[in-house]
Order: sequence, then C-alpha cells, then structure tokens
Amino acid sequence: MKRRDILKGLSLLPLSGGVMGGVLASESVFAEPPAPTRDLFKELGVTRVINAGVTMTFLSGSLMMPEVLEAINSTSHDFANMYELQDKVGAKMAEMLQCEAAMVTSGAACALLLGTAAAITGTDQEKIKLLPNLPGPRPEVIMQKTHRYLFDQAITTTGARIIEVEGNDEMEKAFNSNTVLALFFNAAGSSSVTREDFIAICKKHQIPSFIDAAADVPPVENLFKYQKMGFDLVTFSGGKMIRGPQSAGLLFGRKDLIEAAKLNHSPHEAPIGRPMKVNKEEIFGMYAALKSYLERDHKKEWQGWLDRISRIKSQVETIATVKGETHVDPGPANAFPSLHLTWDQQKVKTTPKDVLDQLKNGTPSIVANGDDKVLSIGVVLLRPDQVNIVARRVKEILSKAV
Repeated sequence: MKRRDILKGLSLLPLSGGVMGGVLASESVFAEPPAPTRDLFKELGVTRVINAGVTMTFLSGSLMMPEVLEAINSTSHDFANMYELQDKVGAKMAEMLQCEAAMVTSGAACALLLGTAAAITGTDQEKIKLLPNLPGPRPEVIMQKTHRYLFDQAITTTGARIIEVEGNDEMEKAFNSNTVLALFFNAAGSSSVTREDFIAICKKHQIPSFIDAAADVPPVENLFKYQKMGFDLVTFSGGKMIRGPQSAGLLFGRKDLIEAAKLNHSPHEAPIGRPMKVNKEEIFGMYAALKSYLERDHKKEWQGWLDRISRIKSQVETIATVKGETHVDPGPANAFPSLHLTWDQQKVKTTPKDVLDQLKNGTPSIVANGDDKVLSIGVVLLRPDQVNIVARRVKEILSKAV
C-alpha cells in the first residue's frame, strides 16, 4: 500500500523510538494493562466498565493504544512552544491525510466551533476578539433540516444562526451576504441534498462547506474520501476508533481556514476557543494515534473482530434457542461488526433489556446495547482478556433464565 510506505518514512518530532514501533505486529491495539501500582478506581470508588457497545463519550470514548500512551508519557517531562507544536504536528498530519492543512482540536465538537469561527472571522483580529458578539446581522450557517442534531449547538455558540433548508432549490435560495458556512452532518438518517450537490452549490456561491464525520471510521478510506470530494473542512473524533486521546479531535482541509481556526484557539489568550485548549501531550498523542491508525493492518483487525464474535457466539449458542448472527452497521458512523443475539423468550424467560440491566449491574459491569428483541454485543472495544468474560457472563445470565 503506497500510503503506508510513505507514512513509514515520516518522522516528525522527538517521540521516543518505540512509540510507533510494532503497530502492525501487535496482536491487539488493546493490550491487557500492567498491574497498577495504585488503584485509583478503587481509591475513588469508580466502577470499572467493560464496553461491549460502541464509542460513546459518556463511557470515556475508546481505549488509547499503547503507542499513544507512550507518546503522552515520553513528552510529558519537557516544555514545548505550543504554537510551534500545533504547526509542526498539523503539517505532518496534513501530509498523512493528503490535504492542505490540519490541526488537533479538543474533540470534534470543538472542531465544529473552530471551523465556524474561522469562516466568520478569517484572520481579522477585531472579529476574533469580538466573537460571538459581532455587531450587525448574525452570521448564517446553512444546514439541511434533517441534519439538525445535538452537536450543532457548537455552531450557534459562535453567534451564528442556523438556516434550515430542504432540497437543492431551497439551499440555492438560502445564500445571502450573511452566509459564512454550510454544514453537512455525515451520519444523518436522510439527506435532501447529496454530498456532491452540497459541495457544488457551496462552490457556486463561494462559501466553505464543512462535513462532520466524527465517528465515521472505519473504513480508513473515509479519512481521505470527503476532502477529496471537495469539502473545505472535515472533522473526525480522535477518541473514537482512531483511538487517540478521548478529548482530542481532527480538523483538516483548506489551509486558510485552518490558519484562521488556529487564531480562534488556544494558545492565543482570548479567543472563543481558548476554553477548549489541547495540552501538548494530547497533541503528541493524537499524532501518534493517527499515524498508527493509518499504518494498521485493517483487514487483520476486521478479521480479529469476526473471530471475537465467533468465540462469544459458540459459547452462548449452547443454550437452547439462542442464535447469534454477525451484524455490520451500514454506517457511516460505527460501521463495524457486532454480535446480535436472539432467543425464544418463552423458553429462555428473559428479555434483552433485562439482560442489559443484569450485565450493567453485575460484577464486572458490562455495557452493551439492544432492544425488546435483540441483544447487541459489541466486540471492537474489548480488550483481549475481556472477550471470554463477556461470553461467560452473557451465557450465565441466559442459562439462569431457562
């Protein structure tokens, strides 16, 4: 793979020599942790959770890879100029992502805010200082009505107003002198304007287009797909399947917009993004995570997930009427395999929701998903030592219901 060969030759910053080593050869990106010298979970009374679901922020996202932890630890003992660090890490990430410019943000929600701020202010220091209280009419951001979602509050935090549209004609008519940006929510259930038309209409009106693809890897190709389609700005979460720091994110695309976004962010002392600072360890860690993710053997990782499903399925299907099947979410968000379990509830006298409660409230606490008919067991976030734990616990609960 040519991209992988290029990435292997990249050397950016004084990460320790072992940070990137062994990514492809490792058995799992989730290693079983070493014995702790101090158990802070126990000390603080915090429940350890096994995540047999998907990457959710309330469950602390994902687990950082050993390479990321090493990057964080190896850079925590020295100071760095944060302007230089963000610039140099951004430049190397832009090479990896094959785009003009990139930066590390405090999550994809911060990227939404910074991208919007960049479109409003450009490099105008007075506007940067005044945001979100610019004089005059409020800036406007165009979104499809079916794309409105919880996180678009990051857009209005800048002082912008969201203009809802349906279809190409309404979108065309929505542009005016106050329009600064158009946002496409990639995981929306439906779209009245296709991505291609969305980009074309924005280019016609010379307004930046922005796509929120926060949870939309795998597949790895999505990291390149949307900016190659023509979106001016793209964001992905760093703390989901890229498995970087939970509070990190990626914003990349047009160089002028990224430079403006940086001016609206820390370490600058007073802009709207100052409260969303990213520390140097997270920046190094996000660089390590992205590089490792791009170099990973994704086919091998996918097969490993399928093998986990087979292991769990073989144990629970020993119970009469219990059936398991591999389910791959169609995406674009969370597009990876999980195990769907069903059973005859007249013979196994429990429901998936009851099983979910018992899993969550048991020891260990296991969080999974499901509804009235299907119990969904996620495997992609399990450490290797947790696969059999989940299998045994689900089997135990279902066996007692027979």
